[in-house]
Parts: sequence; C-alpha cells; structure tokens
Amino acid sequence: MPFPTYWLRDNCPCTDCRDPRNGQKLFQITDLPADLAITAQHEQNGHLEVLWSDGHRSRYELARLAEPAAGDGRTEADKRLWEAADFTAGIPEADWDAYLGDPAERVAVLSAVRRSGFAVLRAVPAVDRQVLEVARTLGFVRETNYGELFDVRVEAAPNNLAFTSAVIAPHTDNPYRDPVPTLQLLHCLANSATGGDSGLVDGFRAAAILRAEAPEEFALLTRTPVPFVFRDRNTELRAERPLIEVDSLGRIREVRFNNRSIGTLRLPDPAAAQAFYAAYRRFAEITLRPELRLEFRLGPGDCLIFDNVRLLHARTAFEQDGSRHLQGCYADLDGLFSTLAVLERRGAALDAIAELFEGEGASEYLGEAVTMAEHMLQAGALAEAAGAPAHLVAAALLHDVGHFGGSGLDLMKGRDNRHSERGAEWLAQWFGPAVTEPIRLHVAAKRYLCAVEPGYRARLSEASEYTLGVQGGPMTEQQAAAFAARPGALDAVAVRRWDEEAKYADAGTPGFGHFRPLLAALMG
Repeated sequence: MPFPTYWLRDNCPCTDCRDPRNGQKLFQITDLPADLAITAQHEQNGHLEVLWSDGHRSRYELARLAEPAAGDGRTEADKRLWEAADFTAGIPEADWDAYLGDPAERVAVLSAVRRSGFAVLRAVPAVDRQVLEVARTLGFVRETNYGELFDVRVEAAPNNLAFTSAVIAPHTDNPYRDPVPTLQLLHCLANSATGGDSGLVDGFRAAAILRAEAPEEFALLTRTPVPFVFRDRNTELRAERPLIEVDSLGRIREVRFNNRSIGTLRLPDPAAAQAFYAAYRRFAEITLRPELRLEFRLGPGDCLIFDNVRLLHARTAFEQDGSRHLQGCYADLDGLFSTLAVLERRGAALDAIAELFEGEGASEYLGEAVTMAEHMLQAGALAEAAGAPAHLVAAALLHDVGHFGGSGLDLMKGRDNRHSERGAEWLAQWFGPAVTEPIRLHVAAKRYLCAVEPGYRARLSEASEYTLGVQGGPMTEQQAAAFAARPGALDAVAVRRWDEEAKYADAGTPGFGHFRPLLAALMG
C-alpha cells in the first residue's frame, strides 16, 4: 500500500534517524527537504527498502508499517464498559503474594485496572503505610495536600466528608485539581463497623447511557466547563473542566463527578443554566441506578485499586460501633500503563525464548547426545542445584542461545559463529551484564581453562574438542592472564563448567517454564 512521503520518512527506524537505546528521533521535521521525494523503492523478504531524494536510505518491516493505530488506553474505545451484573462470577482480584511473585498475575491485575477500571488485592499486610508499597509496584505515589497517604476514618474536625461516617454518593476524587490524580488506592486496615460497604459505578458506562438516551444533554456536559473548588485553612484548589471529557474523535476520556466540590457555575443566561442543570441532574440520576452500582465489603488486608477519572466510588453510611480504617493514596495511570507495558514486553520476550527452546531447541546439539534445549536446561539445572545466584542460573540456562538461527551448523563446518557474542548481544535487550557477560565470555572461559587447568582439556567431549580448535584453541599464558583480570571472568568459568557437564541424555531436567519466574525477575 502507498504511504505518505513525510510520514514514511518521519518513521524511518535506522540509527541515523533514531537513538537505538530509546527510539527517540534525532532530527526535526524541518530538517527534511521541502521537496523530499522517493527516488526508488522495492520490497524484499518482508521489508520495504526506500532510497530518498536526499540520498538517505530507509528499511522498514512491512508488518510494522501495516500495524493499526494504537490508542493510549485512556478512552472508552479501550475499555470494557460494565454494569454490576457483569461481575456475578466475581470481581477481578489476586492474592498479594501471587501478585508480587508471578509476573503473569501482576499483568492480569494491572490489565483489569486498565480494561475494567479496578481490581482488588487480597491478603495485603494490614499494616501502616503498606498502601504506599502497593502503589510503588505499579507506578509512583502522587503527593497532594492530604500528604503522600491519607487515613479514611472518622475525625473530630474533618476537612472532607470522607472523614466522617456519613453516606458518600458515587463520585470521583480531587476534581478541583488539574491534573487530577488518575489512580486511587484504598487499603483496609480495619472494618468491624456496621455498614461502610464500598461501591463502584462505571462512569464511562453512565456517560454512554446518557449519550444514548439524551445526546444533546450529553453534548452539553462535554462542552460546559464546571468550576470545582476545595479550600480549607491551608489549601485552595480550583479547576474548570467539564463533567464528561471527550477526545477529538468524540470518545469518552474522563469523568469528573463530585457534587460536594462543584463551585458556583455562572453561565451567560438563565436558559443556559437551566439546560445545564437539567443535563447534570439526568446524569446524576443515571449514576444512581441500582443496576450500575457494584457493592462489596473491604476487609482487613484488602486493597482496592481503581481508575479515578473513570470509576465513581461510593460508601454506605456506617455506625460507630466498631473500627473502620482505610489508608489511601493517589498515583497515576501513566505509571500503571508503563509498568504493564514493560511486563507485557518482557512476557513477549520470554515467550520468544521459550519458542526457541521448544522449536529449534529440539534439534541436535553439535553432535552431542542431547538436543540444544536439553543441554541448556541441564546447565541451568546444574547451576540451580549448586546454589548459584539467580543471574548465574540464567546465564547457564541461556548460554547457547547464540547457536539458534542455524549458526551452530556453521561452527561444526569449521567457521566460528561467535555464538557467545551473538547470544549476549541479543539477550542484552532484556538482561543486564550480570547475565550477559558470563554468556559473552563462556567460550573464552573454555580456552582459558584448557590453558590453566591440568586435565581439563582431556575431559572435553569430541565435539567440544573440535569446536575448541575452531574458536582459537587454548589461550596463551598472556591471554589467560588478561582473561582472568576481566570483570565477570569467574562467573564465566562457572558457566563453562556447567556447560561441559550438561551433555547427558535422559537427565530428567525441568522444562523452560520452571525457570521462567527467575528470568522474569532478572529482566530490566
């Protein structure tokens, strides 16, 4: 398909146009010639190659060029709009320890917040300030005039109705702040009072109902700035924003709804004010429809995470016949989305590595009695059994990924495939030097051991003896001294020893899935 000229050049992926570390562009749009044109182009092996009129060459993956536009995850287009009955089978939740220990569980929780607007973590330690630790697993704490955290309990002189035992109608927090905190966490420390149940309403769903039932009133609420105000002795905050915010395509993007915080709305004429209040009332009535309200009770150790510019949260009144104490804090969706994207990216990387073990890994390993996958899994298991630290278990497990792609055959034909360097460079996309350097040096470590350790060479397998010659043979005394002085040399030697030992058929080693949590924890 044809692509617009400047769009195509603006998206050139080469290292002259983009920083390879962060993908940021290295040129301004005004740096491109005003008469920029394509002088030649052709497709080959799934790529589009372009020669530009200014002499620049670009190479694009056709699959990447054809990808659909990706939103930022903030509008109704990327959400699951819901009513209470949609959670008859249960609300999105996870155990705290599983959330911490299993990246897939954390992805599930954060995805639920992105898609449905909320999730609950169970069995979070019910201790002071723990809510901050929860927030830091998914982003950054947003400090406000309430502090980095706030206590939701009855206070003698409250500056907010939340700090009383009164009923709290569905609302969003901090509408008087711009930018508003887009994420809120509430962690239950105690809840033995009668009443005080929590409620959630999908504000996007309520707004969508208003749009369907009264489109003119919906439009009015999207274009009328509403003054939100908060003040106490030490603070005065103001923001003018519509109750329902839409993007340039008309998609619902944000809801600010808090009756307690609306200031005096001054419109140019009484008719405009009358129309606004009619629309405002209709929207409020929709948010109170019983079928929209999801109710549940937070118990000690439960932590609710929710989207504060989408979901309206509420509370039933409670008796002061027991203790009710929640601790809350604010964070932001961009932090959660970032954490989720990185976790998903790492998950995709682990999937790709797993596919190598399951696919090419089933092929023979350079004439040995094991497959490539069996060899690497044995090496990882040997490192684990030896009590090696996680980074060395990972290095032992992954040390030969550079052989994948058919390069192992080159080595057996007498051509050094430099698999240790290739593997280390590929893995450096996700792992730090503690993992990649022992892999980079494990071939050099064989040459080193053959030079300095009597009897080591005699224990090499026939195939390993052959590849030793292809890879340069034993080191000289000077080379060995230089190798021993390199950072990571000892780790590389350890990996090398497990490498040589991991060549037994039917050794009964665990599969790749056994090592996956360890690898996930090391990615960064």
